[in-house]
Amino acid sequence: MSSAVAVFHGAFGRVCLYAMSRTMVPHAHREGHLIFHVRGPVGEVVIDGRAFPLSPGQAVAISPWQAHYYRAVDLETPTLALVLYIRPAWFLEASRRSTSSLRFGRAGIEVTDHLARLVYGNAHAMLDTDIADPMLEDRLCSLTQGCFDQSWQWTEHGAGFIGQGAPSRDYRVRNALRVLMERLCEPLDLDDVAREVGLSRPHFYKLFRQQVGVTPNIYLNSLRMERAIDRLTGSRDAVADIGLDLGFSSQASFSRFFIANGVVPPSTYRRSAQIALLS
Repeated sequence: MSSAVAVFHGAFGRVCLYAMSRTMVPHAHREGHLIFHVRGPVGEVVIDGRAFPLSPGQAVAISPWQAHYYRAVDLETPTLALVLYIRPAWFLEASRRSTSSLRFGRAGIEVTDHLARLVYGNAHAMLDTDIADPMLEDRLCSLTQGCFDQSWQWTEHGAGFIGQGAPSRDYRVRNALRVLMERLCEPLDLDDVAREVGLSRPHFYKLFRQQVGVTPNIYLNSLRMERAIDRLTGSRDAVADIGLDLGFSSQASFSRFFIANGVVPPSTYRRSAQIALLS
């Protein structure tokens, strides 16, 4: 069974220590996403249908809205992983870079000695919850910066490339994104959304995936996960009530959804989550 060893929330986004022993479903995040092996068996992260190893010396970088999932290789022994969900706006401010998104050049990241020290420093700090760590944010920025820079090395853009601009989107896709956000807590049929924005179902799914990078279903699930995490960490609302407000018929169905998209049950995530107090 997968478990959350420690979860920190802050201006940077989220950083989690997960003991992972189950395969997840394809999903995506608004944030830049980095996964590092800390100890235990090797695993795999599948990105757009291609498997990348999660192992000592090998990390995985995932760009915002890039579909992916973790695939457990050893179902008996958990893999301890440090998982970063970095808000692009925080990274751009912290790194003083001028670009529109935290988009990585490639998924495979070599964990150099420098990056390994940052990974294990963050993992150690998260495990020692009795002492506030004022260097956590600096290490997260250095770790993200190091992976970001490395991901663009040996590409046609070169190491100095600072990311691609935000794509312009068809007005019908923009309208669909607005509808999904506004009706997140309502029963929502994606076929109805397609008709509302003036597209047939096949054209809607094709255009949405081309311009957003993921299917409407994955995008909607991501929005629900974001709202669920905000409610779990920012309120005392009962888990069942949060699930019902997000359109789930029962706490059990909400928990199954949360586990499939976020490793652990919502109640476990809430107990593990801490707000990082950074100077």
